[in-house]
Amino acid sequence: QVQLVESGGGLVQAGGSLRLSCATSGSTFSNYAMGWCRQAPGKEREFVAAISRDTGRRYYAGSVNGRFTISRDNAKNMVYLEMNNLKPEDTAVYYCVAGQTISDRPTHYHYWGQGTQVTVSS
Repeated sequence: QVQLVESGGGLVQAGGSLRLSCATSGSTFSNYAMGWCRQAPGKEREFVAAISRDTGRRYYAGSVNGRFTISRDNAKNMVYLEMNNLKPEDTAVYYCVAGQTISDRPTHYHYWGQGTQVTVSS
């Protein structure tokens, strides 16, 4: 079992930046691939980014590639999502997720946080 708590969401203007953080507890952090997914109003949850257990691999959704960067600190049990050049279509609740292996499918991840709201105004 692993518990995930997101922070760092908020309201930002288009073109701005935000950094999301995810604090983990309850199990050995380095045993899990970590990721971020999001859900916009009226839409299904979608994959955003993921990072492997040893940070050797990173996956990004095409819509965020080049603008978002995922990272992790295994010593601090933390995962981060640096979001730059934000667009109104990035508005969503962002969830920190954990799974046994890295994947670009939201259903692959067994553990989800409660989410943090990101709103990008035009």
